[in-house]
Amino acid sequence: MPTSKKKSAARAKVTAPVTKTAEEQNALPRLAFPIAAIGASAGGLEAFSNLLRALPSDPGVALVFIPHLDPTHESAMVELLARTTSMPVRQAADRMLVEMNTVYVLPPNCDMTISEGVLHLARRESARGHHLPIDTFFRSLAEDQTSNAVGIILSGTASDGTLGLAAIKNAGGITFVQDFESAKYDGMPHSAVEAGVADYVLPPARIAQELVRIQGLPSDRDPHDDAFDGKDRLLKEVFRLLKTHSKVDFVDYKIATIRRRILRRMHINRVTDLYVKILHRSPQEIEALYRDVLINVTSFFRNPEVFESLREAVYPKILADRSSSDPVRVWVPGCSTGEETYSHAISLVEMLSEMRIEIPVQIFGTDLSENAIQRARIGIYKDSIAREISEVRLRRFFHRVTGGYQISKSIRDMCVFARQNVFSDPPFSRMDLISCRNVLIYLSPVLQKKVIPTFHYALKTGGYLLVGNSEGLLGAGADLFNLVDRKSKIYQKKSVSSPVTFGLIINPAAPVEPELDKPAGNEKEQEQPKTPIDVQREADRLLLSRYVPSAVVINDALEIVQTRGRTSRYLELPTGKASLNLLKMARPGLFYELRGVIEKVRKTGVPAARENVVIEDGETAITVKVEVVPFRTPARDERHMLVLFEESPQDKPAPEPRRMPKRPPKEVSDLKDIQIAQLKQELASTKEYLQSIIEAQEATNEELQSANEEIQSGNEELQSTNEELQTSKEELESANEELNTVNEEIQHRNHQLAQLSNDLINLLNSTTIPMIMLGEDLHIRRYTPEAARVFGFNEHDVGKTLSNLHLKIDVPRLERWMLDVMRDVSIRNEHVQGRDGKAYNLRITPYRTLENKIDGVVLALLDISELLGPGAGKTNGRSEAEEE
Repeated sequence: MPTSKKKSAARAKVTAPVTKTAEEQNALPRLAFPIAAIGASAGGLEAFSNLLRALPSDPGVALVFIPHLDPTHESAMVELLARTTSMPVRQAADRMLVEMNTVYVLPPNCDMTISEGVLHLARRESARGHHLPIDTFFRSLAEDQTSNAVGIILSGTASDGTLGLAAIKNAGGITFVQDFESAKYDGMPHSAVEAGVADYVLPPARIAQELVRIQGLPSDRDPHDDAFDGKDRLLKEVFRLLKTHSKVDFVDYKIATIRRRILRRMHINRVTDLYVKILHRSPQEIEALYRDVLINVTSFFRNPEVFESLREAVYPKILADRSSSDPVRVWVPGCSTGEETYSHAISLVEMLSEMRIEIPVQIFGTDLSENAIQRARIGIYKDSIAREISEVRLRRFFHRVTGGYQISKSIRDMCVFARQNVFSDPPFSRMDLISCRNVLIYLSPVLQKKVIPTFHYALKTGGYLLVGNSEGLLGAGADLFNLVDRKSKIYQKKSVSSPVTFGLIINPAAPVEPELDKPAGNEKEQEQPKTPIDVQREADRLLLSRYVPSAVVINDALEIVQTRGRTSRYLELPTGKASLNLLKMARPGLFYELRGVIEKVRKTGVPAARENVVIEDGETAITVKVEVVPFRTPARDERHMLVLFEESPQDKPAPEPRRMPKRPPKEVSDLKDIQIAQLKQELASTKEYLQSIIEAQEATNEELQSANEEIQSGNEELQSTNEELQTSKEELESANEELNTVNEEIQHRNHQLAQLSNDLINLLNSTTIPMIMLGEDLHIRRYTPEAARVFGFNEHDVGKTLSNLHLKIDVPRLERWMLDVMRDVSIRNEHVQGRDGKAYNLRITPYRTLENKIDGVVLALLDISELLGPGAGKTNGRSEAEEE
């Protein structure tokens, strides 16, 4: 086929498909295939062509190519790519619906985003800093397609695409980076790998193979393909392994988010239900899953209107009437890589400058990720931050370093970064502001109820809490905070007591034994029969109301958390302040028995019971059996107890003697016997409880005595350590004095060197003799101004070899002469001729150091044209040494 026909055929393949508009797309279901976005710059066309050649004609994915293009020229990218694949290749257009097995290419001078599977184009704007079309599209793809997004970075310079890959990875998508060996330019791949956002680092052909494999994997949007569906045991085992590795319990995080992260790692490792076994064998995979679970997406001055609200409503009140010695304290939980923390520091410094006051600022940034904390401490960020930060702030608070910008030291010194688990570690205190944005959305209501009182405790009276735009304080949070700014979600602490307790976990849960080696058939036996939920609940209600004894569920603090059946015969609310403490609600006759059996259960950890317990119920007395059963919730690992009250069926309520004066003598005698038995039982219970208190007191005394001995031993060790520290202090003081002396000597020597340098510079500048100093490698070190004129070189030639320059003096054997002088340690004089016809005497002397080492040569020229007369221009160029 002729060339013109081939080109026309390629164009036909490019333009033939008919695009769908957004209106047509509204009737379609959400895209069920992955969308792979490919970003590239220099050398990227060849890499993407190789990727396309390795793909089949129906890979089951859509590919969107985002190259760096010249905005002033038309691009032939579509035609070039169409020759490498049988898939349709289209130039992207506004409101074009993305279809499977199709390649889309960004047109020149445009930025592109995607929403609901539809491409949207906008004319490229002239923004400060580098143009970042790859980051722009990758971020919108992550937001739109979440786990269906695939990000690929190919050959290119700079760092475009790194932040976009981070967004895709945090949304649950898969990320690829071209390996350094196959990339013509490894700037963009290296930036992505260094940031830790690459799941795979492969050559283009291998990336194509993985794309096809990933397309065949089940999507996490389909619950029927979830490997953990109906297998809570496996999910609990994953939680246990994560907790053992990181000391962080993810049980109360939002389960949907955790499942997406786990399924993502399963896709990467090419496994399904065998993933738990991989976690058992590979600590590296546990660490990778742990990093995936942590969300590290942030930016400088995210939602600028929020910082404006802080400047208007919060900062003035925090700074008003504040002493110069009272620092402003801010806490940023979930600070990630530090952008949010530094944004608050910059904003406060600007505010203090405007108010012309000097107040110290302390900002604490905490996060679960040690890697993120390390990056925050360094404070180096990519060039792309120039699009997020104003030019004034960039000049004032940042300075250029290799690979991007670094926060100025004055701002870094205000910020302290530390790894902290806000749910279990002790919080900071006396805070003026807590900025916890986009953290609560990842927590279950259980954790939210725990962390909000912690923030209330950490704030000063009247302190402020800032949360994300999509977050809010629900339940108990409304009792602890007042809403100050509804739009920016700023709350102020109420002057009420903080309902938060801190303490040690006394009885850690025993590790759950993994059950990984059971045959697959047992899974079906363990599955619960799936009864319709409404029928099951109604059956449970009938059973509880008719056949199950009255009971209450209490936590480790003896607070009632649930009730079963009718408990009013055994428990009643106490007078005064309302309380759900079981012992405070116990009716007369039940208190001592309950306390005794609960203490026994706490010590032994096994169920215990007391029978024939007599309880006064108004005008009657009833006999019940009290049983306490300890248990732990599997998911949350908290200890609870079930307290059962089972009334003896043969006993009937007996009226009190004073209310029935006409009873027969035998019945009165029976009542007295019952009362005597009740008193004896209470006395026995009291004696038993007293004995347990005595034993506990004796055990406590022994522990205190042992602790006292340990403290005394520790005190002696501390005294010894103090003496050692005192000795070390004296040694350090002595060393400090020596260092001061050395420092003074160095300063004196520096002064002398500076003086010598100044003398040398002035000497060279004032002399009229052309002189050049060359190093041992014959490179120019210094020269006089006259030498530059006569020899014909300039300041840019410093560091270059003299023999390689085009000089005005004809000295073809100059390099040989200089080497001979250094070798023989002798002085050489040569008659040389300038290109202007003048005759010169070239004097070459060795350059000697103070150690008498030869470290180069010194050249000096003397104009002898007048001495030699009119025939000077015809000198034979022989040296004095040769004539001798």
